[in-house]
This record gives sequence, C-alpha cells and structure tokens, in this order.
Amino acid sequence: MKTIYLDHAATTPVDNKVFLAIESYFSQDYGNPSEPHLWGQKARGAIDQAREKVAEFLGAKPQEIIFTSGATEAINLAHKGLVEAVRKTQNKTPHIITSQVEHKAIMETCKHLEKLGWAKVTYLPVNKDGLVNLQDLEKAIQPETILVSIMYVNNEVGTIQPIKEIGELIKKINASRLSAELPSIYFHTDATQAVSFLPCEVEKLGVDLLSLSGHKIYAPKGVGALYFKKGTSLVRQQDGGGQEYRLRAGTENVPSIVALGKAIELVKNNREQKGKNTERLRKKLIEGVLKIPKVELVGHFKNQAPHIATFLVEGVEGEAMMLLLSDQGVAASSGSACTSGLLQPSHVLLAMGYQPEKAHGSLRFSLGKDNTEEEIEKVIKILPEIVQKLRRMAPKL
Repeated sequence: MKTIYLDHAATTPVDNKVFLAIESYFSQDYGNPSEPHLWGQKARGAIDQAREKVAEFLGAKPQEIIFTSGATEAINLAHKGLVEAVRKTQNKTPHIITSQVEHKAIMETCKHLEKLGWAKVTYLPVNKDGLVNLQDLEKAIQPETILVSIMYVNNEVGTIQPIKEIGELIKKINASRLSAELPSIYFHTDATQAVSFLPCEVEKLGVDLLSLSGHKIYAPKGVGALYFKKGTSLVRQQDGGGQEYRLRAGTENVPSIVALGKAIELVKNNREQKGKNTERLRKKLIEGVLKIPKVELVGHFKNQAPHIATFLVEGVEGEAMMLLLSDQGVAASSGSACTSGLLQPSHVLLAMGYQPEKAHGSLRFSLGKDNTEEEIEKVIKILPEIVQKLRRMAPKL
C-alpha cells in the first residue's frame, strides 16, 4: 500500500541532503568539540559553521545562537533563564504575558514559574481565528512585565500571529518605560512552525528571543536553537561545562547540529517556491474536504501558514478519523502530537470559542515538500467514505 504522509507539523523525515551532510560525524569526524586535538577541532569547526548558517538565516550574530535539544528546551531556557536573571535585580515578582493558544512547552513552563511563585502570568484570549488582539496585549502590560511570549504560527491550526506588529508595539512601550525607570520588556516568539515558510529575520520581527526545532524542517529529532539578542540576560538551566557560551552545559550533539545548519540552508534556498507549491496543494485539499457535509475549516483561510489545514467534522471523533485514515495509509493528526492520547479537547480550539463536543472532531493535515497533487486527490476521495462510515456508527441521541 502506497502511504501518504500529511503530518509534517508533528515531524518531518530527514532530508537526503541533510543525511549526507552528517554521515561522517558518526564514524569518522566523531571528536569531542571541547578537545584541542585535530579530531576535536574538526568537530568544533563544524559546529561553528552550523551556527553561522542559523545566524545568517535569522539575521543575527553567531554568538546570539544557542544550540539545544529542541524548541522545548529553548523555550524553557528563554523563559526560566530570563525570569531567574531578572529576579536577581528586581524585588517584585516578574510578570509574563502569553496567549491561551501557545504550545504546551510555553504553557507548562509558565505554569511552572507560577507554581514556584517566580512569576505572574497573563494568558491573553484570542478571537475565533486564533489571533491575539494588540489592544488586549497593551492593556495587560504592568510595571513588572518583563516578557511577552507569542508564538509565530500555531502548531494546531496554523494561525499566523502579528509578530512584527507586536514587536513594534513593545519597542514603543519600552521607549516610554525608559524615562519611567521601568525594566525593559523582552519579546519571545516560538517560530518552530514558521521557519519553513515565513520571514524570520529577528530585527524585522522585533524579537529578543526566538526558538526553533530541527525535526520540523527535515533535520533529525533532538536538536533546536535559541536566538537571544545581545544584552539579554539569561541564567542557564542546565549546569555542567562551559559549552554554548556557558548557557547550555553538555557535550554538543555534533551530527544533529550540523544537520540543523544544513536544513536551515536548504530552507533559505527553497522557501519561496516551496511555499507556493504547498499553498497550492493546501487550497486543493481545503476545497475538497469542505465538500463533505457539516465540515468547517478552523481559522482564517488566508491568515494561516501554507502547510496546515485543520477541520472540524461534526458527529465524528477526530481520533477515529485519524486511525481509519492510517488504515488506508494516510498519516494525519487530531490536535497536536504533544497532546495526542489525551481525552481532553484541544486547549487551542477551546480558546478559539469551540465547544468541547465540537473540538473533539478536529482533524489536522500538514503538508510537506514532497507531497503531490495525486496524494491530495486520494485523501479527498477516501475521507468522505470514512466520515460517512463513522457517522453511521455513531450512537443516535
């Protein structure tokens, strides 16, 4: 059976060019980059090159890039590291502003800081399309606010947040806080789902901190990066050696770091064409799926990343659709991979105003660079049959 993979927002396969770029670092160039000998220095040089590629992609300096085990670790370092640094210089409890539709890595990190009493957190509401309102954000700012953290692209529904506009607002507010002798507000965005398709130059976005993950852009799982603007104070959260500018202890994962650098390089070279192809296939998929009765697209048709399309199917459980699609050789998801297996409906869909019973019927397709028109046509053909079957099986109330 020919399989169709439409779950790229959860993870992507390793690109062949990425795989070829890292092969030697497993069996030949395997030195510890902290060692001064030839083997170690060759590994160090490879890390330096990867750091330069990531920095160039983000319009940053190499010394502003920290390699991590993924976006989750980068998010933890950004939030906990900043709060811990600020607490050393500020008597009052720091205040964080985020949204109700963030990735679990941000939500749980903020809840952890609240539980410790290290920070107070405001969770901004969103509209029916999943967008944060800038006026709500401005009203939420307090004298103790030190961090605003809003994700660039939502991993469950694909909504693109107005990151540049938020950055401009924070810059304006910081200018006024300077004269009032209030601490500056730092701005973090989780760009994990944005890297492949949207501009990520940090200066243009106005961000001080940006997290990303390798396995969403055709690098292996277990590697990511944190951009932190020069002058941003962070306390490392993993103690040990002095790696990563003393902000992330532990021997570097050389093959995966090289892979991330190569993957970023490939994104930079192919982003525009890839985006157009993906958007074309997404449009075809949406038009086909919406022909099924009592199905709606979540979020705004245009203000979404080109690779994600999430639907609510009335009278059907999302998990059931996902499993029957899998039986037919199609990979999709119900909600995000980080919440799969939970009985609770998606916190993102609830925040967008959907009732729990409706949110349970969510089905997310996320496209990748190798998907074809023929694959989309097959999904459009088999999904109505699956929905019809499950609706017949559903208990009549």
